[in-house]
Amino acid sequence: MNATARHQPPAPGRKPVPRGASRMVAKEPLSVRLPKANFGFLKVLFWPVMLVVLGFGTYEAAQRLLPYADRPITRINVQGDLSYISQQAVQQRIAPYVAASFFTIDLAGMRSELEQMPWIAHAEVRRVWPDQVVIRLEEQLPVARWGDEALLNNQGQAFTPRELANYEHLPQLFGPQRAQQQVMQQYQVLSQMLRPMGFSIVRLELRERGSWFLTTGAGSAGPGIELLLGRDHLVEKMRRFIAIYEKTLKEQITNIARIDLRYSNGLAVGWREPVATPTDKPAVAKN
Repeated sequence: MNATARHQPPAPGRKPVPRGASRMVAKEPLSVRLPKANFGFLKVLFWPVMLVVLGFGTYEAAQRLLPYADRPITRINVQGDLSYISQQAVQQRIAPYVAASFFTIDLAGMRSELEQMPWIAHAEVRRVWPDQVVIRLEEQLPVARWGDEALLNNQGQAFTPRELANYEHLPQLFGPQRAQQQVMQQYQVLSQMLRPMGFSIVRLELRERGSWFLTTGAGSAGPGIELLLGRDHLVEKMRRFIAIYEKTLKEQITNIARIDLRYSNGLAVGWREPVATPTDKPAVAKN
C-alpha cells in the first residue's frame, strides 16, 4: 500500500521554520565575551609595600622623637662583691664613656675597658631607662702565684696586679706559659690528697722535660719536705707515698729532707743532715 505523506500545518501561534535553514543562536552579552581583569598581582604586592611604608614611617618617627628620649647618663650603678678594687677606681676607668647619652653610650667599649683592669675577671654592662647604666663586676680569685711576676686564679689564668708583695703567702707554681691550667689542676688534685695528712703545698714546679717537683710547707706534720714525682702517674705515686708514710715514715718525718717517688714500685728517702751541737768550750784558767 502506498502511503501518502501529508504536510501538517504549523500549530497556531508559531512561525513556520523555513526548510533547510539553521536556527539562529542568541549572542552572548559583551561583558561575558570580554576577558576579565586579573588583579591577583596587586594582592601579592600589597603586603611588601605596606611593610616598607610602615618601616619608613617608624624610622621617621624615631628620628624625630630620639632627641626628646635620649637623655644624658646621670647615674652609674656598680654591683658585685669588691675586695681588691674600689668603686672609685672603677668610676675613674669608665669616666671617658659616661659623657655620652643613653642611646649613644658605648657599652661594649666600656666592658672591654673594665676587663683590662687586672683584678676584674668579668664585667657585665647594661642600660636602665631612662638615664642609668648598671655595671656588675666579678673579681679575680687569686689561688697561687705564677712564678715571680703574676698570680693565678681558680681557672688557671694568670693576671698581674701591681701589689704582688701582698700575696707571698700563696703557694708558688712554676711551669711553661702554655701549661698554666695544667699546673693549677695538678696543684688542686695533689693538695686535696696531702691536706688530710697535715701537709700543704708551698711550691709546685713543672719543668720543661715534663718532670714534677713538689715542696710542702712546715706545719703540723713537721718541717717541709721535697717530693720528686717524675713525669707521669702522679696520683698513683702520691697514693704510694701516703701508704708508706702512714706505716713507716710518719715517725721519722722530722729527719726526712726529700722523697724520690720516681721508682715504679718504691721510693727513696733523703735524710736531713744532723744538726751539729756546739761543743763545750774549754774553761780558761785565770791567774
